[in-house]
Amino acid sequence: MLVLILGLILFLGVHSIRIVADDWRSARIASIGERRWKLLYTVGVLAGLALIVWGYSLARQAPVILWAPPAGSRHLTALLVLISFPLLAAAKVPRNHFKSLLHHPMYAGTILWSGGHLISNGTVADLLLFGGFLVWSLAGFTAARARDRRQDISYPAGTLRGTLIVLAAGTVLWLLFAFYLHGLLFGVRPLG
Repeated sequence: MLVLILGLILFLGVHSIRIVADDWRSARIASIGERRWKLLYTVGVLAGLALIVWGYSLARQAPVILWAPPAGSRHLTALLVLISFPLLAAAKVPRNHFKSLLHHPMYAGTILWSGGHLISNGTVADLLLFGGFLVWSLAGFTAARARDRRQDISYPAGTLRGTLIVLAAGTVLWLLFAFYLHGLLFGVRPLG
């Protein structure tokens, strides 16, 4: 469990710098340059991700069960993840209605993804992993929206084209994960 916790601290910690220390982040970028900052950021994120994957796989070998997921929870999770994937895609596709409305759709997608996985998984490792991501994404969404208001940032109106691209990309990614990649990568077939 320690490896999973260390991975979450590193991964979510690096991703939380802008949430808790935006001025410090800006000062570091100014002093070492954006390219070096992105390199250090990427190394921290990848190291944290590797520790999360390793730690979660270790924890799954001897699971400590906290609750039994309710009947039908896998289907509810699949629905929430189906909604979350287009939101994740919306963060990268310009001029879509999700970004125009939510401003930070990746956080919203992560909230749905992690919340859904908490519903259908009941071990200590699941609570740490998905609960950690849920708390981080709620904090990040709140902080990013507040930063936008302080800086008077506005987002362009979405277009039908941008929104359709987001919906198509998110749905295709969901289909790949739900019916193939999730089982291949994590050993769990959520719909099979």
